[in-house]
Order: sequence, then C-alpha cells, then structure tokens
Amino acid sequence: MDEGTVVISMKDIVKKFGNFTANDHINLKVHKGEVHAILGENGAGKSTLMNVLCGLYKPTSGQIFINGKEVHFAGPRDAIEMGIGMVHQHFMLIQPFTVTDNIILGVEPVRGITVDRKLARTRVIELSERYGMKVDPDAKIEDISVGMQQRVEILKVLYRGAETLILDEPTASLTPQEIDGLMEIIGNLTADGKSVILITHKLKEIMASSDSCTIIRQGKYVRTVRVDEVNQNELAAMMVGRDVNFKVEKRDQEPGDVVLDIRDLHARDYRGVEILRGLNLKVRSGEIVGLAGVDGNGQTELVEILTGLRKAESGQITCLGKDVYNKTPRETFADGISSIPADRQKHGLILDFSIEDNLILQHFGEAPYASGGILNRKAIRENATKLMDQFDVRPRGSEGAPAGTLSGGNQQKVIIAREVTNDKEVLIAVNPTRGLDVGAIEFVHKYLVEQRNKNRAVLLVSFELDEIMSLSDRIEVIFDGQITGSVSGKALDAGETDEKELGFMMAGGRQHE
Repeated sequence: MDEGTVVISMKDIVKKFGNFTANDHINLKVHKGEVHAILGENGAGKSTLMNVLCGLYKPTSGQIFINGKEVHFAGPRDAIEMGIGMVHQHFMLIQPFTVTDNIILGVEPVRGITVDRKLARTRVIELSERYGMKVDPDAKIEDISVGMQQRVEILKVLYRGAETLILDEPTASLTPQEIDGLMEIIGNLTADGKSVILITHKLKEIMASSDSCTIIRQGKYVRTVRVDEVNQNELAAMMVGRDVNFKVEKRDQEPGDVVLDIRDLHARDYRGVEILRGLNLKVRSGEIVGLAGVDGNGQTELVEILTGLRKAESGQITCLGKDVYNKTPRETFADGISSIPADRQKHGLILDFSIEDNLILQHFGEAPYASGGILNRKAIRENATKLMDQFDVRPRGSEGAPAGTLSGGNQQKVIIAREVTNDKEVLIAVNPTRGLDVGAIEFVHKYLVEQRNKNRAVLLVSFELDEIMSLSDRIEVIFDGQITGSVSGKALDAGETDEKELGFMMAGGRQHE
C-alpha cells in the first residue's frame, strides 16, 4: 500500500433527510491499493456516506476530493466516470439475463448498429481471469449462486473502469467458502493497484482483510485506526460505545418433551431434483437445535416446508402432536410455528407497508388491533413504539415510515421483535443475525436463549458456524438432504468436537471417521 497517495478524501460530510442527520461531519481518507473498512452499527450512516461518494445522494454540506481535485457529482454516472464503483448489499441484477448481458448493460460494445456480443464475452472472460473470478459468461443470473452473482456485480463496476470499489456488506449472504473466495478477489484487486472500501460490521473480516478502518457511531466520525494496531474487542467497543460480550450466556437445563417431530421427509427442489432424502429431526422444548450445513444441502427447502411455503413429497411432521405436514403458512402459524426467515425483504417484511403494520402482520384482524374490520391505529402505533424501544429499532419515532426505509439490520430487528413476541411453541430462526453488528448480534442471541429458557423449542439454521456452536444445545449436521451427524453442546464445551470436525461432517465426512 502506498501511504503517500490519497485517492479519495471526504471532508466534513453532512447528509440530512429532513430533520434527521444521517452523516454528521464525517471525514474519510482512502489510499491507493489499500483495503479501507468502514465500521459501524446498523443505521450508523455507513451506507449513506458511501451513497454520497458514489453519487446516489448529494451531500448537504462538505467536500469530496478525488486524486486531490474537488468533485461535485450530479449522479452515479459522474462517480463511475471518476473511477468509483459500488456493489450494493442487495444486488441489482436482471434475473433472466445472462452474466455477460448484465455486465455490459448500458455500455454495450457495438459493431455497426448491433451489439458485438463476441467482443463483450471476450472482455468479460479477460476481466474475470485477471482478478481470479471464475464466472460462466453465458449462465443466466437466476441459475447461479449468490456468491457468483456478487462476482458479476464486481465485474460490472470493473468493466466500467472502476479504480475504487465500494463493497457494501459483501459477505452478508455468503457461505464460509465463498467468503474465502471473496477475500482472495479483494487481494487480487489491491495487488493491481485498485482501492477497496469495505462497509461491514464483521470484525473478523476486518482483521483478516483490511489495512485501515474508519469507525462511525450514530452518524458521527469516531476515529480512523491502522488495523494491525488494534484488536477485535477494541474495535467493537469503539463501534458500539461500550464493551461487548462475545460469549453467549446460557444456563444449564434439561430439554423437555419433543415439540417438533420430522420423520422420513422427502422433497424436490425447483429443478425437480430430490433434495431431502428421508430427513429425520426432533426438537424438544427448552432447547436450541442448530442445523449446520453448507448452503444447498436442503436447509432452505426444509424451512420452507415447515413454514408452509413449499410442499414435501412424503413424510410426517408434527408440532405438539398436531399434524402440520404440507399445511398453509397460516395453518402452520396457528398450529404453533413462527419463523425468522432467511430473506428479510422477500419473506419477512412488506417493504412498502409501515413499520407499525409489519409488526402486526399475522394479527391485523384481531383485537386490540382491529374491531369489526376497522383497524385501531392507536393500538397499532402503541405496540410499535413499545417493540421499537424494547428491540432497539432505529431511528426512533419512525413507526409510520415504510419498513423499506430502515437499514438492513434494523429491518431484521423488526422481524425478530414480531416473531419473538408471537410466543409460539416453535421458533425457526434462519440466519437470524445476517447483516447485524456485534451489539445487535449479542441482543438477538439473548432473545433466542430467552425463548429456550421459556421452554420454547428453537430450531436455528445458520451458515455462521461460530453462531451454531455458541448457541446450540445440540447440533445436527445436514448433508445431501439427510442428517449425517449429531453433536451435543456438552461435547462442544468439553472440547470433544471442534469447528474442524463439524466442517468435515458438513462436507460429507461421517462422524468419528
């Protein structure tokens, strides 16, 4: 990294939305060839600051300099022309189009009056090989993995000549293997003289990949540090403003009766290929069962079947002895199953509805929120104010705002507030802390443990192995649509099983091999 060359400098950036100040005099300096992390809690103003830098928002006040020259962006196109490209947390790709079509969209090479597809395809292959990103240029977006879609987004900005890449929460939905691949790509980019700005709150990633880190708290600049001069605990304290407890506190308790009983479950995926092959799983009251596995081994289909979003081919599912096999979402909810879904924007919230309405989605026809078909707005608002305080949803006082205006982490808190207070016998939590900062993760874990302590049955499906290991009373490993191994929390505590052994089982190895 060349310490001398400052490629981007943001001075005293203020960004207001009405009376709300999202960025309050923030400073940032990025050097050529470095990975510069921007660390902050959910809603701290990280994405807003980067949206100012990539031309999506105009700053209320402050200055932006690129290579020492002050710039004023009329829109994203100006920022792209100045070499700044942003890969957003929620991808902006056209699903039925091919990889190549998405990358060249808007800047297509032409020969005469037609698009030169052969040249475009060649350029895409050259770019992907140069930075170690293997992509199939002819595949459709709808048929490729999330990790591959992210590579397409990165190639999109590189194709447009980006020298500085802004990656917004780039690992939020990636598997551990895909994260390793992304870190390699980032290394290849900086080795080629590109600069990378990483918006994140994952401390482990910052320690592993970044040279410098700027910390923002509640819209204000805290400080910039060299990553090799601080540790994770210091970064966490600077970000949250207090010491954070990384260990999950959980009292010993014996689980009760079987609440959720799944027997010999068979199902097919969207291609008609068998994905669940006789899966058996039991979850008892008063325990958290962690389902560990690499994405694509049937977890998604299992959760969709349990919550009524997909039909199984055969098998049995009971909840407290009641048959819940192939029921509708409303029936499974009525029979005692609530869930924190994997995709908060698709299955968790109605983004155009207000926060207060999203908090009563399953109860909008019931007292006290409605009577005689008329909604009781006062009761709905009071419920939202109470839950937003209890679950620290920010900004406060935004009960009537659309849920889509919240940051990703605060959207997740709205879902957790709703599902935990539904107080059902079974809570299925799918990647419940995806996209959350350490303070919010600590908070969510506390609520999951609280459900367990109330003798609820909790099924935790997570790609974060650390999370599975620290929260679960029992871990069930899923591979190729079957449970291939089981580990008790006591074995983890006693050090009889570790991350490596679980990883081995997740990759198809048999227990105690």
